Amino acid sequence: MLGRLFQVLRDDPGRIPERIWGELLGLRLAMRRNVIREGRVVLIGNPLIDIRRGCKLVLGNGVMLTSKNRGYHLNMPSPVKLFAYLPGAEIRIGDETRIAGACINAHKSVVIGKRCLIAANCQIMDSNGHDLSFHNLPNRFESIGPSVPVVIEDDVWIGINCIVLPGVRIGRGAVISANSVVCSNIPPMAIARGNPAQVIFDYGDGDDADEPEDTGQRTDGNHRSVPR
Repeated sequence: MLGRLFQVLRDDPGRIPERIWGELLGLRLAMRRNVIREGRVVLIGNPLIDIRRGCKLVLGNGVMLTSKNRGYHLNMPSPVKLFAYLPGAEIRIGDETRIAGACINAHKSVVIGKRCLIAANCQIMDSNGHDLSFHNLPNRFESIGPSVPVVIEDDVWIGINCIVLPGVRIGRGAVISANSVVCSNIPPMAIARGNPAQVIFDYGDGDDADEPEDTGQRTDGNHRSVPR
């Protein structure tokens, strides 16, 4: 334990006050009535958590929200943003899930499972924000579009700059490659990429399926390396 502490002080001394500040932010978060912490939550940097009256945020045990560029292996243009403002809207994030600099916007429901990895600049939303209103174009400014819940199951890995659109379910263990736009369901244990995202490998096709060569970055215990 002491050896680990000395290593942190030597390599990145700024992390010690950063972690202390994160603990204080976590305690402040726990005092909000519409935020439920089901265990310890790790905050690195300052997330933007905007959960309005009548909405709910549930954070599982061991959730990590990384909003600080220092120590992150790619550029992080903005902090984690969790936003729910329509009455009844809910965001749920499961145990040990790690989110770095991504935005999650719920008009109705966004549920993220356990042990997920979500990289920087991902946008996850359950609504388009406005109606199409082709019959009355000026109405787009004042309209609120329909919402369709988003479900991301356990152990999903979403690379940097991905967009997950309303009504999508991403199956357990799936991997979404960087810069993909997910507008339809992705089966469990599959790799999908592109715009729109298409399955390029399905581990669920058979027990003897060969895994593709893994040339991506692994993640260490502090989420310093995440899916590209």
